[in-house]
Amino acid sequence: MIFGTSCLGNLYKRTSFEHKKEIVAACVKAMGNDLMFDTAGKYGAGMSLENLGACLKELKVAPEDVRISNKLGWLRIPLSGKEPAFEKGVWCGLEYDAVQKISYEGILECFYQAERLLGDYHADYVSVHDPDEYLNAADGPNDYVKRFHDILAAYEALGDLKKNGLVKHIGIGARDWRIIQMVSLFVKLDYVMIANSLTIHSHSAELFDFVRQLGDQNIPVINSAIFNGGFLTGGEFYNYQKIDAEDEQGAALLLWRKSFFSICNKYNILPEEACAVFSRQIYGIRSLALNATKPEKVITNLQLVNKKIHREFWAEISALQLS
Repeated sequence: MIFGTSCLGNLYKRTSFEHKKEIVAACVKAMGNDLMFDTAGKYGAGMSLENLGACLKELKVAPEDVRISNKLGWLRIPLSGKEPAFEKGVWCGLEYDAVQKISYEGILECFYQAERLLGDYHADYVSVHDPDEYLNAADGPNDYVKRFHDILAAYEALGDLKKNGLVKHIGIGARDWRIIQMVSLFVKLDYVMIANSLTIHSHSAELFDFVRQLGDQNIPVINSAIFNGGFLTGGEFYNYQKIDAEDEQGAALLLWRKSFFSICNKYNILPEEACAVFSRQIYGIRSLALNATKPEKVITNLQLVNKKIHREFWAEISALQLS
C-alpha cells in the first residue's frame, strides 16, 4: 500500500495542518518502517510536498524510515488571480498556482523545487507526471512531435539524476495508459503508475494485456485513483471533473453508479471494497496508491483488499455490463 497525498494539497476542500498531520500520523502508525507516500508538485501547487515534509518532521519520522514517490512536471509559480489556473474547482485555498514544465531543464527545475518543499525528506522514486495531458495540449501534429521530444528530454534529465545517485528509481504517472505504453518503447522504466484507467468502471482488454506484459518484464505497476476521483464511492467528481446530472455523459455515469451501488448492497459489499479488490487482483499490479481524507480511513484502506467477494457478485456485475 502506498499512501496518496493529494488530500495534503487541499483536494476538493480546505483542511487544517493539524488534520493533515493526523492523517500522516495514522499512516506512520499503520505501516511503521514499511512506509511509502506518493506526492506531486501538482497537488495543491506544491502544498502536498510542503505539508508532507512538515508533518513527517513534526512526527519525528527519520528520513531513512520513509520512501517517497514524487511525480514531476508541475512547477509552483505565484498566484496572479483569485484562484489557480490549473484544474479549476479542484484545489481549494491555494496561495500559489502551478504550470506544467516538461523538458530537460523543466523537469530538473521541478525536481529541485520539490526537494526544497520536502525539507528534510527526499524522493528516491521520481516520474514524469501527466505526459498525456502535456501531449493533449498540442496545437497540431508538429507541436505534438515536439512535445513528445520534450518528454524524452525530461527522461534524459531523470536518467542523469539517477546516474549521479540523486534518485534511485524512474517511472511514469499518467491517466492515459496508451501514452505510458508509447513512452515505454523509448524509455527504460523502473515502475509505472496508472491513474483512473484501471478501475472497476474504467478498463479495457488492451490495458489488461499491457499490464500483463509489464508484469512479465518485472516492471511494478502501481494502480492509483481506483475510485475515479472519488466518484465510485459517492463523490461529485469523476476523474476530477464535476458531474453534471443534466449532461448526457453525467447522467449515464450516475445511472451506472446507481446500479453498481445496488449490486454492492445486495451482496453486503462496500463500493470501495469492490473497487480495491478488483484493482488489486489484476496480474501485474504490485501496489495500490490510496488517498485518505480522514485519519480513520487509513486503516480502512489497508483492510479493503482483504475482503472476500463471492463469484456471484462479479458475475452479476458482468451480466449488467458494468465491468
